[in-house]
Amino acid sequence: MYEFHGWFGIAESPEESDSGSLAQGVVSLREQVEGIRWATGSVELQSHNGEYFVTVNGLMNRRRDEADELNSLVQYIAARFPGSWGVLYERSDDFDEPPGPGAFRVRFMARGEVHTRLDPFLSPCRPVIED
Repeated sequence: MYEFHGWFGIAESPEESDSGSLAQGVVSLREQVEGIRWATGSVELQSHNGEYFVTVNGLMNRRRDEADELNSLVQYIAARFPGSWGVLYERSDDFDEPPGPGAFRVRFMARGEVHTRLDPFLSPCRPVIED
């Protein structure tokens, strides 16, 4: 099983979301998002109060192409929009240690850089959320 849930705020710089080419960048981002077709997942680009956000959710039987597409999307956002921020929670039966198959990992983006941490809230899945 491969499960993920996340959101990313889109910004061209840590100072302002639009440094002059946000509209052009959003067009390109929208094309990338619309090109993703997950059978048991979703990816959306939405605008809220003039700010753009990408949300992702999915649950697949195992990590396959969806994981690669998700990685590519996260890396694209970080590179193209270096002021972006957000979190991505993931768990997989085939994660190597750490976190291993019984835990979530958290990838967070701040100032367009992606970092990975172990989840302190829902892990270990047994007994925290499962019996």
